[in-house]
Amino acid sequence: MTLKKWFFLFWSTMAIGAVVCMVGGLIMLLTDQGVGEIGFVDTGFNLFNMFLGGSMIGAFSQMGFFAYLTLNYIALSVFRQKYLWNALQGYTTFFGAILLGYVLYQDRTNNWFFWVLPLVLMVMSLIAAYLKVKQTKRAAFIPTLFLMFVVTAVEAYPALQGDTNVNTVIFMVLPLFACNFYQNYLMTKLTKKDTTEPVVVPSGSAVS
Repeated sequence: MTLKKWFFLFWSTMAIGAVVCMVGGLIMLLTDQGVGEIGFVDTGFNLFNMFLGGSMIGAFSQMGFFAYLTLNYIALSVFRQKYLWNALQGYTTFFGAILLGYVLYQDRTNNWFFWVLPLVLMVMSLIAAYLKVKQTKRAAFIPTLFLMFVVTAVEAYPALQGDTNVNTVIFMVLPLFACNFYQNYLMTKLTKKDTTEPVVVPSGSAVS
């Protein structure tokens, strides 16, 4: 990972967050019957705020993504066996779905959102994990599922506290999921070695 690649990942992730927030926020704004008619200036001002908010969410997503990469590196060093760490991630994802539903139910969002959000987020995470497997290998399924569900839920936790509003939670979760998926999918391409370059192998080393 070069500095140039990291900079591209940084600003493009922020752009993804900004675009998703603007599109999602505009849809919520237009479909909210309590808002009424808004003028062009008000719409532009709201879109600008959504752009700034989405950019910040994109930056926050990168913090969570690289925190997971650090955690993954440390966990592999501690457990030694990769399957043990994957098993722990799998169990954590399962119980994380139950915990997310409990938190939403405890805050009394409404009669259906506390189970719809964990279910939808899990389905989207499974799809993301499947696409990651198609891109790389089957061993990436559990780590990707953990990243897309647990890390996204942890990053969105500030929106789950206090006076929980359905639109607020969606406005936070949607761009975070999009940014995490984008980073996870793009990271493989950015860290992929160029096979056209000659590889210098030191004497006495083995290449698998």
